[in-house]
Parts: sequence; C-alpha cells; structure tokens
Amino acid sequence: MKCIIGLGNPGKKYDKTKHNMGFMTIDKLMDSYGQTQMKKDFDAEYCKFKVGGETVFLVKPLTFMNDSGRAVRLIKGYFQIGDDEILVIHDDLDMPIGKLRLRSKGSAGGHNGIKSIISAMGTKDFKRIKIGIQHPQRATVVNWVLTPFSKDDAPQAFNGIDNAAAAAEDWIDGASFDQLMNKYN
Repeated sequence: MKCIIGLGNPGKKYDKTKHNMGFMTIDKLMDSYGQTQMKKDFDAEYCKFKVGGETVFLVKPLTFMNDSGRAVRLIKGYFQIGDDEILVIHDDLDMPIGKLRLRSKGSAGGHNGIKSIISAMGTKDFKRIKIGIQHPQRATVVNWVLTPFSKDDAPQAFNGIDNAAAAAEDWIDGASFDQLMNKYN
C-alpha cells in the first residue's frame, strides 16, 4: 500500500498559493493516473486505486494546513496504513523555488502542517518530499505562503511540482526511497 498526502489549504482562495504545493502535486498525480474524482471523508479528499497490484491513496487533508494531522490520523487508522507506507508532500520556505528535498524522516523544520502530522502519528518516521518556495524578501511569511507565485517564479515552481510527482510515481512503481533521494535530491 502507498499513501501520498499533499498538504495545502482547501478552497478556491488558496488554489494556486505557495502553501498548496502538496495539493498541486496530488492534482498532477491524479492526472497522471487518470483519476477524476475524489471522495470526501476522514476530513480529507482522497482517491484509491491500484497500480500493478499496489493499492495507492492520493490524499488532500481538508482541515487546513495547521491541523493536517487530524485527517492523516483518520485515514491512516481506517485503512490500516503503516507509517512506512506514507509519503507527505509539502512546501518548504528554506529552499529555492522548485528545488526538491526528499527525506525519510526528520523534524518538522518549523512547518506547522508537518508538526501536526508528527503529533497525530506519534512519530517523525515518515517519508517527505519538500518543494522549495523560498523565504520572502519583504513580505511576512503568512502573506508570502498564501499568495500565488509571480509570473517569473511560476515556471520553477511548476517544475518542482512535476519533479515531486515524478518522484512519487517512481516510489509507487517500487523504487526504494534511498534510490529516490539519490536521484532527486
């Protein structure tokens, strides 16, 4: 089983904002796998399908970023998903726009969505793909993460989403996470 959770905030207001890199990556994966509909349950939108005999979940928590752990705990518990079967995709302020960093475990690094998931799961041992959104030059962090990318930055951001989706697809296809870290970091 593989469960890929993209972090973001629900609602049209947040659709293309920097904080929704995880949601945008889930949308890309849905397109790649021909998935057109998500169910709403467990405080999340999710779809479930098979790839080569492997059950795959694509999940968007609907609890807003800072309470993402609640949806993760519910869906994980109901479907009996192991910690090692979870991959969380999220934005990262401390990296250049579009740059990826894959980690097999670690701290929240100041990311409130990851803090919430660590608290809800009771462990830091779950896979992550971080997509850089860069630290703001002049704006406050809240204003920065809740706005879309500029026209100049958008190509790098969308390239990061494409690469994150490709890494997730490789994981679904059976690549070890160590292989993926070597390939994408």
